[in-house]
Amino acid sequence: MRLQGVKVGFALTGSHCCLSDVIPQVRNIVNEGAEVFPIMSEAVYATDTRYGVSRQWKKILEEITGKEIIATIVGAEPIGPQKLLDIIVVAPCTGNTLAKLANGITDSPVLMAVKAQLRNQRPVVLAVSTNDGLSMNAKNIGLLLNVKNIYMVPFGQDNPSGKPNSLVAKWDLIVDTVLEAMKGKQYQPLLVTHQVII
Repeated sequence: MRLQGVKVGFALTGSHCCLSDVIPQVRNIVNEGAEVFPIMSEAVYATDTRYGVSRQWKKILEEITGKEIIATIVGAEPIGPQKLLDIIVVAPCTGNTLAKLANGITDSPVLMAVKAQLRNQRPVVLAVSTNDGLSMNAKNIGLLLNVKNIYMVPFGQDNPSGKPNSLVAKWDLIVDTVLEAMKGKQYQPLLVTHQVII
């Protein structure tokens, strides 16, 4: 119970192919004793894909956390003034979310939640999943690595031959990254190797 009494915001963005890998990490955080507040981008909250329908993800997340999903900018805004959360995890964190965050754009519930958290100088953990992490989004990852109170789940190339610019976090390191972030430290090593079948 390493997170006993900790209030964790867990935000999901639209890397739909990773949701089935990320959801068990929400359960892991709950099992560590945390009170988890679920947050969803519009893309996850309202989009059905071949990886699952939105109502399925919403139902699972609400059952695990026992809380209603924050799915609007208005719903996320009180996180700042009311100091609701000790830490926020964004997983999966898409390239679109990375780019907007790096450039100060707040046009979704997840981005508002992160902005509200950073306003209070409290930690935010990003678990990237983007096909352009080593191309257009490389500069944004670099910028965010230098932002106070932002920490990253270790990541690496998940398919270097098929998608050489793609980066994906090691989902099973989310809890460990949260624990370090709560101490003001970046979990190391940051760059990891995925098991890749070639």
